Amino acid sequence: MKITGLQTNHLTNPLGFDIKVPRVSFRVEDTEAKKAEAARIVVALDEEFDNIVYDTGKSSEVKLTGTNLPMELKPRTRYYWKAEVWGDNGDYAQSGAAWFETAKMEEAWEGKWIGSSRLKNVPPMLVKEFHTEKSYKRSRIYVTGLGLYELYLDGERVGNEYLTPGCTDYNQWIQYQTYEVEIKSGEHRLEVFLADGWYKGRFGLDHAVNNYGDSYMMILELVMQDAQGNTEKIVSDESWQIAAGDVVASNIYDGETYVATANESARYGAEAVEGPTERLTARYGQPVVIKEELEPIGIIHTPAGETVLDMGQNMAGFLRFYVDEPKGTRIYMQFGEVLQDGNFYRDNLRTAKAEFTYISDGTGKYVQPHFTYYGFRYVKLEGFTREIDVKQFTGCVLYSDLERTGWISTSNEKVNKLIQNALWGQKCNYVDIPTDCPQRDERMGWTADTQVFSGTACFNMDSYNFLRKFCHDLYETQKELGHVTAVVPAFHENGPTCSVWGDAATLVPWNLYLYYGDVSILEEQFESMRQWVDYIKGIDESTGGRRFWDVGFHFGDWLALDGEGDDGFKGATEDAYIATAYYYNSAKILSKAAKILGKEEEEAVYGKLAKEIKAALQKEYFTPGGRLALTTQTAYAVALSMDFAPEGSKERIAEFLKEKLKVNKGYLKTGFVGTYLLNKALSDYGNNEMAYKLLLNEECPSWLYAVNMGATTIWERWNSILPDGKISGTEMNSLNHYAYGSVVEWMYRNMAGLHVEEENPGFTHVTIAPQPDYRITSCDMEYRSVAGTYKISWKVEKSGEFKLHVKVPFGALAKIVLPNTDRKPEEVAAGVYEYAYVPEIPIIKIYSSKSPFQELLDDAAALTVVESFIPGWQAVPGGMRDMNVEMLNDTPFVNLTAEQMEAFNTHLKNC
Repeated sequence: MKITGLQTNHLTNPLGFDIKVPRVSFRVEDTEAKKAEAARIVVALDEEFDNIVYDTGKSSEVKLTGTNLPMELKPRTRYYWKAEVWGDNGDYAQSGAAWFETAKMEEAWEGKWIGSSRLKNVPPMLVKEFHTEKSYKRSRIYVTGLGLYELYLDGERVGNEYLTPGCTDYNQWIQYQTYEVEIKSGEHRLEVFLADGWYKGRFGLDHAVNNYGDSYMMILELVMQDAQGNTEKIVSDESWQIAAGDVVASNIYDGETYVATANESARYGAEAVEGPTERLTARYGQPVVIKEELEPIGIIHTPAGETVLDMGQNMAGFLRFYVDEPKGTRIYMQFGEVLQDGNFYRDNLRTAKAEFTYISDGTGKYVQPHFTYYGFRYVKLEGFTREIDVKQFTGCVLYSDLERTGWISTSNEKVNKLIQNALWGQKCNYVDIPTDCPQRDERMGWTADTQVFSGTACFNMDSYNFLRKFCHDLYETQKELGHVTAVVPAFHENGPTCSVWGDAATLVPWNLYLYYGDVSILEEQFESMRQWVDYIKGIDESTGGRRFWDVGFHFGDWLALDGEGDDGFKGATEDAYIATAYYYNSAKILSKAAKILGKEEEEAVYGKLAKEIKAALQKEYFTPGGRLALTTQTAYAVALSMDFAPEGSKERIAEFLKEKLKVNKGYLKTGFVGTYLLNKALSDYGNNEMAYKLLLNEECPSWLYAVNMGATTIWERWNSILPDGKISGTEMNSLNHYAYGSVVEWMYRNMAGLHVEEENPGFTHVTIAPQPDYRITSCDMEYRSVAGTYKISWKVEKSGEFKLHVKVPFGALAKIVLPNTDRKPEEVAAGVYEYAYVPEIPIIKIYSSKSPFQELLDDAAALTVVESFIPGWQAVPGGMRDMNVEMLNDTPFVNLTAEQMEAFNTHLKNC
């Protein structure tokens, strides 16, 4: 038995985070035990556990998935903790020490905000030189800067994170960071470099500057403690000096100019300035770090005479490069996502300049930006006077420091590429806030993108704290403005948002609760959730109390393909239908959250509201026979997924959805709303084959169309790149937009079969119900949940035999539902389970002349047979392709003799 994965508040050894109540969790591996009989948590002030401050004792109440420790915490204190577990088979294990360290908490700041009126519009460097007579046992720096800061001690960068203090609603709260440093006796130098960032630089849909302030400022405390416990401090005050920094211009959208000799300029005394001390908060967000490094795959010399570096992957971050050029040499780089006609291209970035300029000081060195990042695959290089080599360039992939938790792969390499593209979309857009895109003049926290992708995100990575910060920012903006905004933080987009986008207020916290089983996210966000539903209810009441939301602007099924307008933005599904459906869904979730939190009155109030909305939806949109009045793909998917269709009508609606897709040759027309729900609605209601067809389609619009076109991330539009390689437009066309990557959640849940249960959040009890299809012959999934690691692998043999391998982690329970068989579901505890059987309903497809003609056309091997026996098959009208070949043999399009039909069937059996 071994204890692993020790976390405090979903973080490994967190330093200086906002921790009010520590919640510790861990996993147990390498044991034959099924579950824990008891466990124990011990907390101490030292790693040897001589000074114990809390002990749960051996208890069956200690939960591996999370146990709150009702301790009184002190500021600036490191707490060590360890776990013990007793298994139900007698196994025993004790963990090593983990720790968490508090920040300043309620302790007053002694440092002052400092800046300079002389350098109000020049990114400055603040400097403090000091001497210490002794070495210190423990030293911490508590610091933040506006807009962004980088901290150096004795010429070395402190920490490994970028874009600090992070992107927040600075009017409401500003994070500060804690760094562990070493201070020995002697001379020392602190340097803090500041730049515009989100706070001061050009940012937002209106491209405004000074969004939250117009002055650079910084506050810092260096707290040093010797072996005897005596404390000394160096704080930010007027004794510091200020000068222009090496970075002479920096902007999130436009890039950066770095002059290696700039900080040789004059120094001035720093000035104390008025600063937002009351808004300072210990950090919520994980550090933004260089998570990966990529080597370029080549240097391209374009027809236009450009020199372009190809990273081989659309990524977010920056380029680090070695340069050894004469003093004054200007190196200039531009960043873009795609080539056009073989040449560098960046028009789809709109007004974002996305450039980097470096002025050499004449020495050889590695250079990189400091206060910006780019979304790019290609980099145009100018200014190098010496021959360049790919080895002098490194792509630094920048995203929040999230642990990978999910892996899924299939027998289809194109599907595997799609999965990787969705993962890269998450990497590129989880840069402190969940952005829509990482490259153009936007990069904002659009709420709809966040909520539709949140399930996939939580499978791919441990996203709890990242999305908790997003929820906190949403609520802070909501408190400031009185409503939810479409983007979070708002950046002047201060108006109230619409359905789907605003429903992130309820759906994201709910998903976090389901995936991680931590009720604290509902406690923290309940008021935000309630205020969002009350906001909709207020609109409802002001328009007659009909339990409808049918007024105001809505984005609707954004970017769907069935709209009537020429702009291609909005789908055909009625806005009021979508809005009211989400009104119902949010009210229902709010009632459930109230029940979990023991809020009986709110549970009843919002449960009643949800029932009333459901009744209104049924009255308005369903006939007495259960037919849905709206007939778009999205309308059907919403009704099935949100479960408001009348009883007895769901199967009929599912059939209508299937037929609607068949009319469109099995291709989707959905946008942001429908795409997320479509495959799940199909698989859950008996149309799994159609769900797989949508996944495996290769013409536009489809997921694999982009893969075939060379995409390495998810596109914003189904046709972002046209078949001829031309970009389809520049107004709103990102090649790195993760929303449609939400299909990966369906792959985890339905294809692999791992279902989280509302009654058992945190994957403590799951349903494992794989839904295979003959076109995918194998699937392998691993998910490292808070309850432990689940593994599911299935394979469909050519003989038709189905094989399933399942691993259920220690302490968890699962109901295993085998596909295509009458065998009863099996309840199992932790362990490894193997199944092999020939399903009563075959998974593999055996084609014959009785198969629908379209099915034969959709299979590459069967299509070869059709082409051999029916040369004129393309003349068969689309409306007749649901007929089988025997039926078509009575038409002018097919004319097979009995002998030919027999041979035709023989060849099809071998497909």
